[in-house]
Amino acid sequence: MDGYLAIYLNDQLALGVGWRELARRAAGNNRGTAAGEALDHVATEIAEDVGTFRSIMDRLGVRQNPLKTAAAFGAERIARIKPNGRLLSYSPLSRFLELEVLTMGIDGKKQLWTTLRDQAGLAERLPDVNFDALIERAAGQRALLEPHRAQAGTEAFQSA
Repeated sequence: MDGYLAIYLNDQLALGVGWRELARRAAGNNRGTAAGEALDHVATEIAEDVGTFRSIMDRLGVRQNPLKTAAAFGAERIARIKPNGRLLSYSPLSRFLELEVLTMGIDGKKQLWTTLRDQAGLAERLPDVNFDALIERAAGQRALLEPHRAQAGTEAFQSA
């Protein structure tokens, strides 16, 4: 296994764990709303994508770096304490930032699947992995969250 690919895969796994935890938190923070339903759906799919990614790493013989994934998990937890314009409660800015960062992560995941398929040549090495479907799934996640991201931004910045 190419050392650079192994490093890249571990870095991307750590990011995926961070996005998964953020999606779960955002879904919980928005429970009972249309945004919460969309976030819950996306959180489930992101968790499945992380599982798919781990499986790809296993099949390639790439050892997972537990320090990187633990650091991403911890970083997501630490990010929860950043100021949001309110002292002790969830704010419109919190919702917007969660959605904004998640959509950035989903865009990155779409690029990841494309990179693995094309630049890393994994479509040939793992012909049973449908990278096109994974790319489409990411696009669907992005499309599902986009109206909620836009609305949250309007609410955050026009109410300020």
